[in-house]
Amino acid sequence: MFVDNLTSLDDNGVTGDYTLRSDAFFYEDHFPGNPVTPGVIITEIMAQIGLVVLGIHLMISTAHEGAVMDEGSFPLLTSTNVEFFKMVLPGEKVTVTSKKQYFRFGKLKCAVEMHNANGDIVAKGIFSGIIKNAVK
Repeated sequence: MFVDNLTSLDDNGVTGDYTLRSDAFFYEDHFPGNPVTPGVIITEIMAQIGLVVLGIHLMISTAHEGAVMDEGSFPLLTSTNVEFFKMVLPGEKVTVTSKKQYFRFGKLKCAVEMHNANGDIVAKGIFSGIIKNAVK
């Protein structure tokens, strides 16, 4: 899980942070002697904080259109459109801010941004997802 802290969470958005561990497995091959956080990991951090956390909050805080969240529920990322602006190095702390665009018919769409500790934008994009229930 790529979530260390949540600093704000309400029905309209979420802000949270994560510090990348310098001994994370993905730095071994990306790149030897010059480690850089892979874009897929940056995207995953943004999705977990900006979409999954907010989606779970919305599902359990109110009865949205009869949607039900239980122990068999799991989030699915349905689409992303991410632009990258800066590298993220091992040991860096990043902050993710997400603003809900809509949540209807069980689908959540958010505008998500990631900033580094200096406040510089690292990446931004539009994320969409749904919460599904496992077939029993």
